[in-house]
Amino acid sequence: MSNPKPSDIHGDFPAAATKQGMVDRKELAAFAFQRTRMPMVVSDAQQPDFPIVLANDAFLDLTGYTAEELLGRNCRLLQGEATSDAAVAQIRAAIAQQREITIEILNYKKNGTPFWNQLHLSPIHDEQGELVYYFASQVDVTDYRRIQTLEEAEHRLLLEVDHRTKNVLAIVDSVVRLSKSDNAARYAASVQQRVQALSRTHILLAEKGWQEVQLADIIRVQVEVFKTRDIEIAGPPAMIPAPSAQPIGLAIHELAANAAVHGALSRPEGRLKITWEQNGAGLTLTWQEIGSPKSALEQGQGFGNALLGAVIEKQLGGRITRNWREEGLVLVLEFPALDRVGGQLRGRP
Repeated sequence: MSNPKPSDIHGDFPAAATKQGMVDRKELAAFAFQRTRMPMVVSDAQQPDFPIVLANDAFLDLTGYTAEELLGRNCRLLQGEATSDAAVAQIRAAIAQQREITIEILNYKKNGTPFWNQLHLSPIHDEQGELVYYFASQVDVTDYRRIQTLEEAEHRLLLEVDHRTKNVLAIVDSVVRLSKSDNAARYAASVQQRVQALSRTHILLAEKGWQEVQLADIIRVQVEVFKTRDIEIAGPPAMIPAPSAQPIGLAIHELAANAAVHGALSRPEGRLKITWEQNGAGLTLTWQEIGSPKSALEQGQGFGNALLGAVIEKQLGGRITRNWREEGLVLVLEFPALDRVGGQLRGRP
């Protein structure tokens, strides 16, 4: 399929049928794409920066852009001041792995009006299996989010009010208090990302009957949403008790999000290595970013922030050591015997 001309985006399409019979299937597909009420765009994956080559009327109506303004540009033009860096990193990871993703992200119309976009992104391959296009559909869920916010908050509270989740509520309180932003939308997005990180560990614990969970599984569910390449995760079997699992999961999320936005995972050549070893009832975890920019550490972008310190040092009684080596950043997280916070770290026999 050749790249469409600007006239392919806007203009008249043939009728669905004529006296001579049905129109060509491609023309019918183009007609359906153009006239559907769901906003849609197609980007060329074989050109640098994946430029937009098709956009239907609904997308133009949603964003306020004209066809001429969109052609040849990347969809990131919809991002703005309060767009979540973590959400962008998840989209970038999905593109790198050529997989589908559905995610809610704060976007902006041409006139600067923000809207919550339920974005679905899907790769399109040719008959030889080669990636040729990316298809994206958008749903404006701003009103839906506004209506559902109170109901969802109440439902979440009912689920969490249980003796096994008191620790989670304490962490959520810390997240809300320690998340910092001068922009209300960016603040809401950062809190949402952290609550979602807690939810990922919450699901692991629920599957294990709220007893204990493998440290490797905690790490894996948090870093995979930002994974753009192979990440090395290695260490002996270590079971984390339920009260400690979610604080550790939140700490791993903070480190992974920072690596994806500012650190090694934000660079094509960057790599991440996570290892650990047990010291009696304690644990030492090493987080090594190979190829991470030194400026990220010097500017304090995410490293040693209040939330990470509160989780590791205050809640778990651990210690964070930061080292800058020639190959990149190394953080060492030392945890004491975890029975201080309700459980005992142990290896599986």
